Order: sequence, then C-alpha cells, then structure tokens
Amino acid sequence: MALDTEIFRVRTGAEPAVVDIGYRLATFVRGRRDGLLSVFVPHSTAGLAIMEVGSGSDQDLLGYLRDGMSPDRYRWQQRHGPPGHGADHIIPAFISPRLVIPVQDGSLTLGSWQSVVLVDTNIDNPVRNVRLSFVAA
Repeated sequence: MALDTEIFRVRTGAEPAVVDIGYRLATFVRGRRDGLLSVFVPHSTAGLAIMEVGSGSDQDLLGYLRDGMSPDRYRWQQRHGPPGHGADHIIPAFISPRLVIPVQDGSLTLGSWQSVVLVDTNIDNPVRNVRLSFVAA
C-alpha cells in the first residue's frame, strides 16, 4: 500500500488563531481516487478540528478555550514559557493533533458547512507544520 505525504507550513500569527486549511487538503487530494487522508500537526500546543467557520464559531471556540476551559491561565503546573503557557499544552488533549478524512473521487467527504481548521493558542510559535498523508483504497 503506497503512502503519499506532503508537509506544509501555516502562519498562525501573534494571536490565538483558528485557521481554515481545508483548501490545502482539497488541493492535495484533487485527482486522486478513493482513500483516506490523514492530517497531523506535530506540535504540543496545537490541534485540528472539523467545524463551521465564518459564522463566528471560530471566535466562539477561541473564547471558550480562553475563558471557559482555562479561565485562570496561571493555575497550571506546566510553567515554562510566558505566564499562562501551561494552558496551551493541554489543547491537544481536547482538540486532537490528528484527523482522518475519507476521500471519494478526489474530494474530501465533508458536510456542507464543515471546514478543517488548525487551532493554535500558543502565540510564541507563529508557524506550524501540517503533515498530509494519503492512502488509496
């Protein structure tokens, strides 16, 4: 079974971010037959999600991560980096660093309002790597 892989970089910037990367995934699988696309971010403070964007959901997610999940960013045991950085390190426990998406006739099989996003709350690392791997059925 052949595995085709590509790595690309995403600039997330100096603020916590939800970045739509679906166009990169769609480009990678275009022209392929049926199979599975694995998406992985090799970072301990970032994750991947499938969600609706553009309607405010992306800002709602960041608000929840900031205020709901970790309202006291200074209580964490993990202490390296700037104050509150420990909260960034629990993100992959809730927002997975990996996804697998079925591909049919060279297209991602996402729902009408679903997008694939990179979620990054760590402002100290503004560039992230994303690994795509495709396995044909």
